[in-house]
Amino acid sequence: MAESEIGEVDLFGDAVRLPNGRRGRPAHVYSQKIANKIMMLLALGWSQDRVAAGCHLSVPTLRRHYFSILKTRSIQRDRMTAWQFEKLAEQAEKGNVGALREFQRMVEKNDAMLAAARMRDAQSAGQPQAPMGKKEAEKARAQTIVEQGASDDWGDDLKPGYEH
Repeated sequence: MAESEIGEVDLFGDAVRLPNGRRGRPAHVYSQKIANKIMMLLALGWSQDRVAAGCHLSVPTLRRHYFSILKTRSIQRDRMTAWQFEKLAEQAEKGNVGALREFQRMVEKNDAMLAAARMRDAQSAGQPQAPMGKKEAEKARAQTIVEQGASDDWGDDLKPGYEH
């Protein structure tokens, strides 16, 4: 919407709500601009309370009109990073040296994060399991026997059709 369609806006671009003699707030109308703002704030890790306050909405209004965006909270950070890479790559292709430098910095940071994750996974795979109690150890042993077949301790007792 153009500014003339929504009337006056405050410092942060939200429509100014003038008293109209009626009780309560006017009904909220979905806006892609607000939806984009919500995605950005979720990507920054903001809580629903902070997002609602930042968008000049109540939490129930936020949930009612933007529930599909709230459901995707966990992927918003990755979406924002992908968007940043895309914009920097576009600027770098146009010859913007600063964008190329920033793109390279982001690539190096991304590579460092991936390497750290691989090292963490390798270390956790090589570390011994936490000590188990007797019951848990017996359940794990029984599961191993079922998966790998009979062990030396059980002989043919676990094979189908075996009679004493």
